[in-house]
Amino acid sequence: MSEQTVVPGTTTGTPVMPEAPPPVLPPEAREVPEAAPKPPRRVLRAVARWTAAALAFGVLGTGTAFGIASLERTDVPGLATEDDGRWDYPKLALPALPAGSPRPFGAGNPAEIHHADLRDLLLPAPAGAVPDKKLPGGWISTETFLDAYRQQDRPSVSQLLKDAAPRHIAARGWTMPDGTTSRIYLVRFNSTAFASRMLDDLRVGSSAGTPLDRTDTTEFDDTWGSDHDIENLSSFVFAEQAPFGAEHVRQAYTLAGDTMALVVHERAGKRETARVPFQQTLILQNQLLA
Repeated sequence: MSEQTVVPGTTTGTPVMPEAPPPVLPPEAREVPEAAPKPPRRVLRAVARWTAAALAFGVLGTGTAFGIASLERTDVPGLATEDDGRWDYPKLALPALPAGSPRPFGAGNPAEIHHADLRDLLLPAPAGAVPDKKLPGGWISTETFLDAYRQQDRPSVSQLLKDAAPRHIAARGWTMPDGTTSRIYLVRFNSTAFASRMLDDLRVGSSAGTPLDRTDTTEFDDTWGSDHDIENLSSFVFAEQAPFGAEHVRQAYTLAGDTMALVVHERAGKRETARVPFQQTLILQNQLLA
């Protein structure tokens, strides 16, 4: 079995994530951080809205850290099943920071800026994946990101992006042997105020907000527990409900400081997209952003 950082529990119940100490970062070279811009006027409304959503769904929590990577499957409570549907991800490591740059949630970084290269914060594809040529793990255009949304909603989302002025958008996608398509988008703004405003304008919170392409009735996924959350990050997790169309979609937004993450798993053929690898993917991606 290849080493992984964190994995959810078995397919027969809500994953049980063990508590572990916060990640221990290797000493890295650093550079002078960029100045944080003033937050937009709407930040107070966004903060109030996010606070209410956090209270309603317990989205703020203290999740599991990178120390789990050294444990064998049978060492972790609830993870003794030999084949629970998890994907075989490579061992993860945080990328090096530029000289003088703090961690996104460290002291001296009130704007919660990710100074690491955004492309290095994308979760790598698991074993057996066929890469998506349109989402190769590098920078993508705004137009490519807009493809994630329904055709009729793309003009409004495009305007939101113009207003919020993201600095970069990176994405990676792949398809697994069972036909599940995975897409991860990271959108980095000038500060957490702009990132939270974007989610607020997309109406993400108690609902999935602006519909993604090829989705029907999408509701809050109550199988995602607060024990899966990671300190300083807020995740909003949703799944299509039956009856759904030709594809079944699971999706999640995460607010991680200046960065908004969108994780999507989709499978065609009237079959539900598996819950365990989706939650596994989301947890691992969140850890890279913490």
